[in-house]
Amino acid sequence: MIYVDADACPVKAEILKVAERHAIEVTFVANSGLRPSRDPMVKNVIVSGAFDAADDWIAERAAAGDIVVTADVPLAVRCVAKGAQVTGPTGRVFDETNIGMASAMRDLGAHLRETGESKGYNAAFTQRDRSSFLSTLDRLCRRAKQIDQTAASEEAP
Repeated sequence: MIYVDADACPVKAEILKVAERHAIEVTFVANSGLRPSRDPMVKNVIVSGAFDAADDWIAERAAAGDIVVTADVPLAVRCVAKGAQVTGPTGRVFDETNIGMASAMRDLGAHLRETGESKGYNAAFTQRDRSSFLSTLDRLCRRAKQIDQTAASEEAP
């Protein structure tokens, strides 16, 4: 399963393309409207407008072997802790080796913005980011399928 923090996700079309190739279900989670899909492998979930409602919904359901696409570092922290594979829309992978540093850098950036030391501008999303994301998601999908196959063979009598 691929869970997508969809409100501001710039790579929805890419996610659908890769998921279809790997026959993996996708769930887009957002606070506001999403474009409907006739694909039975695509599910849209609209949550309340409450702060972090989409993050909470994803974090409650993500499990080992699932893929989560989010730019939200606190959500990434929660999902990595549950064993999910997490990537940002630029193709940056969050895992147990780097999630602590990513969280610390996020907190530092927030502090610098609050004190006026930084304006907090984000870099523009580029074609290189899109390409990196496609490569990363494809790799994570292959890994997720291997995890599913391993789990299925361990459950077989």
